Amino acid sequence: MDAKLRYKAKKIKVIFFDIDDTLRNSKTGFIPTSIPTVFKQLREKGILTGIATGRGIFGVVPEIRELKPDFFVTLNGAYIEDKKCNVIYSNKIAKDKVEEYIAWTKEVEIEYGLVGSHTAKLSTRTELISEAIDPIYPDLDVDPDFYEKEDIYQMWTFEDQGDDLALPESLVSTLRMVRWHEHSSDVVPISGSKAAGVAKVVEHLGLKPENVMVFGDGLNDLELFDYAGISVAMGNSHEKIKEKADYITKTLEEDGIFDALEGFGMVEKELHLPQVDIETVEGPIATIKTNHGDLRIKLFPEQAPKTVANFVALSKDGYYDGVIFHRIIKDFMIQGGDPTGTGMGGESIYGESFEDEFSEELYNVRGALSMANAGPNTNGSQFFIVQNQHLPYSKKEIARGGWPEPIAEIYAEQGGTPHLDRRHTVFGQLADEASYEVLDAIAGVETGAMDKPVEDVVIQTIEIED
Repeated sequence: MDAKLRYKAKKIKVIFFDIDDTLRNSKTGFIPTSIPTVFKQLREKGILTGIATGRGIFGVVPEIRELKPDFFVTLNGAYIEDKKCNVIYSNKIAKDKVEEYIAWTKEVEIEYGLVGSHTAKLSTRTELISEAIDPIYPDLDVDPDFYEKEDIYQMWTFEDQGDDLALPESLVSTLRMVRWHEHSSDVVPISGSKAAGVAKVVEHLGLKPENVMVFGDGLNDLELFDYAGISVAMGNSHEKIKEKADYITKTLEEDGIFDALEGFGMVEKELHLPQVDIETVEGPIATIKTNHGDLRIKLFPEQAPKTVANFVALSKDGYYDGVIFHRIIKDFMIQGGDPTGTGMGGESIYGESFEDEFSEELYNVRGALSMANAGPNTNGSQFFIVQNQHLPYSKKEIARGGWPEPIAEIYAEQGGTPHLDRRHTVFGQLADEASYEVLDAIAGVETGAMDKPVEDVVIQTIEIED
């Protein structure tokens, strides 16, 4: 993403999202778990959100409503409510035009639908109609005279004529068709569109188009892309949408919305920091049994899958049985895992050195289990456990350096080696107080040349609880 676009994003005050295949997969109903995070963080930053959809408000599924958007621009801009259900704008179709439209559908032998502000009806029910409409509005009733009872804001065609179908000249001055499905078009007021609806909200808020960002994927988003200050096309978008977009993000399933907004600097990944509350962490546990006591360690396969797999496999194979901690430095760390006992040996289950797995969620705090290495991407079998208990920095100073506040607090209060972060892969953490007592006892042994203990500190075995 170029710097100019990121700069333009600083002016954004409101973001509108299409629903189908933008926020939600229209076929499966899948909504990425990142979407609620997006709406939550935008709300916290004071950025307003809106839904801009061809759907009626009655077709906005509960999962989308639970996102608590500030505005619902529905029916291609013909009916707009805010989050408190106040009507911001409505643009109904004159009854005589509805009647003329219905007469035309009968003349050309196609079926139709009639859409009110909070419900819709069908002229009949056929397999073609069900295929088109049920994924959006399941189980709509048949009522060809619905317009006699309710105001109509939008209509549908149901046919297999595609772009060959055109409204009669008597209607084109007031209505237009917007194709949204191979068997259906929305029929909307000539002045109606998602863009027109969003413009009404922008006017209501006293903002300008340059303050608007939009996300979409379909042809009924074209005018919206022309209107907004920044337009973002989903990775699965129609090619015409991609051509108009200021930015093309990943697909819905690849967290495209979050990815784009993170690039704009408008959201940040929510970090799960397992070391902050280690007691609640579930997963494999390694118990390093030594001649000085047991070190019980919770492993983090989610953040460091390849490293944990290596350690677990070596442990289960007995690779570490009888191996010493060959390097111990009090107020720093204890290091082992080299069968030669020299610090020069050891290999991984992969037969060669393997890459680092640095995670924004793991840090070299006191008690952290990390991989020893000889530089970037040189991991083998050697590991160390951080023992340092003292840092000369406050929580505020550490956080100012870029560390997450909860981690900064642990560093300040308990100690650790922050200078090793992003240099050594963290993949576990001591799990209980008894293990810390053993760690400190090992760190306190007498050492000689090359920081090697005078009397061997031996790993008797490493037991794994999956």
